[in-house]
Amino acid sequence: MQQENHLRVNTDLNELIRVLSWFDSFYQSEIPKEVWLQCQTALAEGLTNAIRHAHKNQPLATPIDIALSISVNALDIRIWDHGPPFNFANQLAQSSDAVEVHKAGGRGLQILRSVADQLSYSRTEDNRNCLLIVKQYRITKV
Repeated sequence: MQQENHLRVNTDLNELIRVLSWFDSFYQSEIPKEVWLQCQTALAEGLTNAIRHAHKNQPLATPIDIALSISVNALDIRIWDHGPPFNFANQLAQSSDAVEVHKAGGRGLQILRSVADQLSYSRTEDNRNCLLIVKQYRITKV
């Protein structure tokens, strides 16, 4: 069941449709649907944050790389951006644990934290940032 998949998109919110379609093409019925939908939401948040914040002043052609790894008990999503580094741990600590449903924006980190079993954002040797979202699950019998 181990599966690795990669996609490169431009810095364009219109790419979200293609990314979600790409993601959905790898769905396996053994993965609980709730987990899949949570990961889909986290992927959308991570990509949107990369486009709106990390790539705020970047050209549309600036690439964002996405990797999806599916194993027998976890989904790993990685999103690499070319934005300036920032203190993710500090931003995460400043965001509230409770997701404010009626708030117009600024809930991305709260959503990511509520979905992920492991969440990190690190600077890579090639001067990119990598958002890692790991969601663990138990296989459901079909």
